[in-house]
Amino acid sequence: MKRVFHLSNCGTCQKIIQDYNLKERGFAFQDIKSEPITPAQLDLMMKLTGSIESLFSRRALKYKSLGLKDRQLNEKDYRNFILQEYTFLKRPVIIDGERIFVGSESKNLQELGAYLESRAQKNAP
Repeated sequence: MKRVFHLSNCGTCQKIIQDYNLKERGFAFQDIKSEPITPAQLDLMMKLTGSIESLFSRRALKYKSLGLKDRQLNEKDYRNFILQEYTFLKRPVIIDGERIFVGSESKNLQELGAYLESRAQKNAP
């Protein structure tokens, strides 16, 4: 699977897609607002990251408005919230085979850039 889970109206997601030439690299795109992630897709993300909590965005406006910051959430809670409300998925999520990159933190983007560069070098003549 080569897929980017993003929001089409998110400037950060669009900048990452453009800066890393993800369209030209053959990735498929899924706008999670208009095409919600499926339980199977979320299960794959969880398998690749090792934790559903790592996919959960605490920046979502609903995180505070629902009082989630004051609650102890478990893996089942994280999963249910992500499946119910697209804003709880950290974005973008980029999957290339067995590799996954979650979010827009600089460390994650550096790893993505290094990974894409190494893939490009392997595929070069």
